[in-house]
Amino acid sequence: MKIKLIRINKVKSTNDEALKLIKKNKIYPTIVFSDKQTKGRGTNGKKWVSLKGNMFLSILFQFNPKKINFRQYAILNAYLIRQILNKYITKKVRIKWPNDLVIEKKKICGILQEVINYKENFFLIVGIGINTHFSPSILNFKACSLANFSQKKVDNNRILKDIIKSYEKFISDCKKYNFEFLKKRLK
Repeated sequence: MKIKLIRINKVKSTNDEALKLIKKNKIYPTIVFSDKQTKGRGTNGKKWVSLKGNMFLSILFQFNPKKINFRQYAILNAYLIRQILNKYITKKVRIKWPNDLVIEKKKICGILQEVINYKENFFLIVGIGINTHFSPSILNFKACSLANFSQKKVDNNRILKDIIKSYEKFISDCKKYNFEFLKKRLK
């Protein structure tokens, strides 16, 4: 299944932009990608610190909550993004439940999922913030970037292509298979 890519220079939140697409009835699988995000959100209303040069994107697609529920998608999304990031670094990316990816106990990625029920259809918006080049300074936890652990130049466009390719397959597989099968494939 093909995913449409929408690139925007600056947004408040890529998840907000994805929500606008749903409300305009543009409901095909889409990635909203921005070079700059001014009001990124994290779980429970927390702020996501969005340093320019890092990656900010949201993936939007329709889903069937009777086949795979919201919590199962949270697990699958974390596995999928971890699998992609592990290709770029020498250290192991670990999942810190429910929605963070860490390297050596330092946050490298946050994933925010939102379920939208619109016109009797369910949509999942998966917001992903990846510290590709810069590590934000945050009081409550330590952060890192892919560049800290990569032996080659980190290319946001290459990572974006990998995410698109992986999610095109993932969305197609979600329509065909059950949760346990998908989880085994991503390990």
